[in-house]
Amino acid sequence: MAVTEKTSRDTDPQVDVAGAARTRHPLRWVASLILLVLAAQLVHLLVTNDNFEWDVVGRYFNAQIIGQGIVTTLELTVIAMAVGIVGGVLLAVGRLSDNPLLRASCGAYVWFFRGIPVLVQLVFWYNLSALLPRVSVGVPFGPEFASGSTNHLITPLLAAILGLGLNEAAYMAEIIRGGLLAVDPGQMEAAHALGMSDARTLRRIVLPQAMRFIVPPTGSQVINMLKATSLVSVIALADLLYTVQSIYNRTFQTIPLLIVACLWYLVITSVLYVGQSFIERHYARGATRNAPQGFWSFVLMRRRAQAAPTTPEVPS
Repeated sequence: MAVTEKTSRDTDPQVDVAGAARTRHPLRWVASLILLVLAAQLVHLLVTNDNFEWDVVGRYFNAQIIGQGIVTTLELTVIAMAVGIVGGVLLAVGRLSDNPLLRASCGAYVWFFRGIPVLVQLVFWYNLSALLPRVSVGVPFGPEFASGSTNHLITPLLAAILGLGLNEAAYMAEIIRGGLLAVDPGQMEAAHALGMSDARTLRRIVLPQAMRFIVPPTGSQVINMLKATSLVSVIALADLLYTVQSIYNRTFQTIPLLIVACLWYLVITSVLYVGQSFIERHYARGATRNAPQGFWSFVLMRRRAQAAPTTPEVPS
């Protein structure tokens, strides 16, 4: 007697999709309507309110003095981020070290600088001469080779670099440490089995794979650093915000000058976002996770593209 098995095709009911209708979402239409009304009110306010003084905004937007402030802001961002990245790499490696003293020292550094606001650090470095009138270089507890006045050494630019760079190193240390820990330990074991040293393993095996986890938050930190440079106006460093403040303190055109600063910050951060998206795409090649979102996809509110799933081959 032959035994026949029923397949899922025989047991599953047939679904007729000819008369299927899309699910209605009335709350989406209500939310869209509210957003359109708010956007229309914002446009009406920008056009009809004469207190914005758009003619003043246009006159100062390309002014030479504003350009000098932008250059100072960009220079400070680059230098502070360089200090933060180099210090973050050293601190991250120290926190992963087998030496307990080195690990505790790096952990204490991260705890200290992450726990104090950046503005407080900037003011402290700017007033360092009240604590140390003279700064000297020499043998510890021994003779001095060179010394100088702290007031002449700690300029507003150097105080801003120390305050922003040392603080950024603490945050970059945690970002880099998280990226290093995300790499499969088997990669390091395989490199050691091939006779590679720890330094070469870190440089050739671990860091290239960890960059996929390090680059996105680092790009966000660069943008945050650009905006954090506005804090240096309290120590009289002529960045973009300080330059704008110096102008409206004379002309009393506060709102249009602040709009100029906001527009330039938006322009620079948009350029940084484009660069970040290209770098993310470079390091995300071959990843099975969601593909990185480009700048125009973000602007046009497109959904993030899904990476194609890989199906294992079934042996015949």
